Amino acid sequence: MDKQTQNEAQKSNMVKDPQNWTTGDEPMTGAQKSYLTTLAEEANEQIDDDLTKAEASKKIDELQHKTGRGLSDADKK
Repeated sequence: MDKQTQNEAQKSNMVKDPQNWTTGDEPMTGAQKSYLTTLAEEANEQIDDDLTKAEASKKIDELQHKTGRGLSDADKK
């Protein structure tokens, strides 16, 4: 992806709030569950196996912030 396309994508609606996902109420994906398990272990937290895609996404964001995983150096400050 070139720089112009990347900049335009960042300004678009490609990133939606999980509450607005049309599939947000479906069960979390295998990838989400796997990543959540890793993050939860690092954060010494338990995760609910029955999360929806939207709930899992929010929990991933929360645990990334708590553990520092998946964040840029600027976000860690």
